[in-house]
Amino acid sequence: MRFLRRIGVDTYMLLLISMVGLGIVFPASGVAATGLKFLTFWAVALLFFLYGAKLDPQSMRAGLLNWRLQGLTLLATYLMLPLIGVTLAAVFGPLLGVTVTLGLLFLSVLPSTVQSSIAFTSISGGNVPAAICAASTSNILGVFLTPLLMAVLMHQGGGGLRLDAVIKIGTQILAPFVVGQLVRPFIGAFVLRHRTATMVVDRGSILMIVYSAFSAGTVGGLWSAIPVSSLLSLFGVVWLFLAINLLLMPFAGRVLGLVYEDRTVVLYVGATKSLASGLPIAAALFDPEMVGAIVLPVMIYHMSQLLVCAFIAQRLAQSNSHRVII
Repeated sequence: MRFLRRIGVDTYMLLLISMVGLGIVFPASGVAATGLKFLTFWAVALLFFLYGAKLDPQSMRAGLLNWRLQGLTLLATYLMLPLIGVTLAAVFGPLLGVTVTLGLLFLSVLPSTVQSSIAFTSISGGNVPAAICAASTSNILGVFLTPLLMAVLMHQGGGGLRLDAVIKIGTQILAPFVVGQLVRPFIGAFVLRHRTATMVVDRGSILMIVYSAFSAGTVGGLWSAIPVSSLLSLFGVVWLFLAINLLLMPFAGRVLGLVYEDRTVVLYVGATKSLASGLPIAAALFDPEMVGAIVLPVMIYHMSQLLVCAFIAQRLAQSNSHRVII
């Protein structure tokens, strides 16, 4: 277990994998599935309410003063990586199939991770305050931009977002987030003092969404409709996507003349994608029986980025020549 922690695999990641297996082997159906759907809806709403209650607008405004760094991370998250995702989808779409390709596109428009990118920036000796600002800004904008960009991509592909999905996004994600921001002056300190409780809600919601998504996919026969060759190809495409992103981010930082400390922020915030934000948004956007396949690329990317970024951060922390590495 100690070895797994050293390479970035913790108990939570193992629980995520367990939920995938549980949803495939012992899927919820009938009344249990209905109850799980109800609980998942309100767990996601509570999750985004807490996001809003925890977020400090003042620290966000202060961090935005470093406009080159913040601008590059946002361009990377919501323009550069989506363009790469669209290119990979166009090239490998025939191998992956329609639903899994849609999941790849969804992955490309997600916001950055928060906790992971900040932790890796700290280990690497980077600009931690800037990482906090960049990752937080990415996730705030992701509440609005991820569904919008996904709507654009689906429209270009001949699809589109249903009206009930738009309403669900508003009631399940946007409204709780806005309410959380409004009541933050009254409950923000309380929420921050009880980090353990909020972490249980955060991670518990994600585990519930994963089990619900893979259960619905199993009951709906989705996994039998996706060839094994498509799943194997998906791993290769997702790893290619991650490799391109991790190579592109330091290069872009050097082109803009950023110092090492800021380049680490671009590397981790710009190249990572958030499972915590992606799963709730996917649950609101897509039909329940599709969500499992849609989030599969996100889960592969999430676990891969943790392993690779943990290795990079350890090397940067231990190397005297870290300024040359990135």
